[in-house]
Amino acid sequence: MSHSPGAGGLPLRRGDTGEAVRDLQERLALIGYVTGGDHQEFGAATEASLRQFQSDRGLVVDGICGPQSWNALVEADHRLGDRLLYYRAPMMRGDDVAELQRRLGQLGFDAYWVDGILGPRTQTAVRQFQQNVGLPDDGVVGRSTVEALERLTRRTAAEVTISEVREHERLRHQPSRVEGRRVVIGDTGELPVIAQAVARRLRHVGAEVLSFSTPDLGHQARTSNQWDGDIYLGVTLAVDNFGFSYFGTRGFESVGGRALAQRCSEMLAPVLAVPTPATAMRLPILRETRMPAVWCRLGPGSTVVPQTPRIAQGLAQAVIDWCLDPRLH
Repeated sequence: MSHSPGAGGLPLRRGDTGEAVRDLQERLALIGYVTGGDHQEFGAATEASLRQFQSDRGLVVDGICGPQSWNALVEADHRLGDRLLYYRAPMMRGDDVAELQRRLGQLGFDAYWVDGILGPRTQTAVRQFQQNVGLPDDGVVGRSTVEALERLTRRTAAEVTISEVREHERLRHQPSRVEGRRVVIGDTGELPVIAQAVARRLRHVGAEVLSFSTPDLGHQARTSNQWDGDIYLGVTLAVDNFGFSYFGTRGFESVGGRALAQRCSEMLAPVLAVPTPATAMRLPILRETRMPAVWCRLGPGSTVVPQTPRIAQGLAQAVIDWCLDPRLH
């Protein structure tokens, strides 16, 4: 039996048919993923291509095209130089923005985060670059700015971006203590007992903790940024793809997020029934939080529920250990 897509045509999954499926297949094909078969039917080939795209993009690999996968497909269609880039509301997003941030960072101009979102810090970095090369510093990335970026990155680009260097330095100089550290704990409403227990444990040892329970991860990211947290830890109950994710993309990896994800994985390995590795991903909650962040996909429920106290204790201890030493081991 075919599935009827919801509002906006999403989600799309195997068995669906129609124009929305054709649009999905065309977008996949445009960026090099062959879907094959009937171009209005979501069949095995389309699902396989979508899964490969999700894997390549650091998304949850479930073969279902929900809002996150759809937005990633739209962003993947943009190449640097194809359109004018500039700061506006809502902010521009796309692979072209990420490429811009990556090239700026390789030349020492700090866009702060290689997240594919053109915010005020990216605009400032563009203007600084334009001033440096003698272009009008209007913050608009047109042909002349792109040509200058391409020319200079071919000649002098560093292997790492200034964003990575900055995070390394910030972590190296952060205080080795838990007291006073600003920790954000979030959950999607499925594991509030775990999130609340982690928050209580961290408050008990002196951390300042902001905690909330909402499925709106965009709200979680915005609130965390406004609060200026030092670290974000989010938890959700999953049916598959278990693990601890941190932000990583081509040209940038959050070393602080990776260190926390590894500590979480090590702490919970004896507790959970399935492997829960630390992996770099590009989930929106990770790319939009302006701090080291980890997203915990815990499951199955039959293991998580009876192990709730031990899971909460392990996650809290991972955060404590990270506050004392955020470096990779």
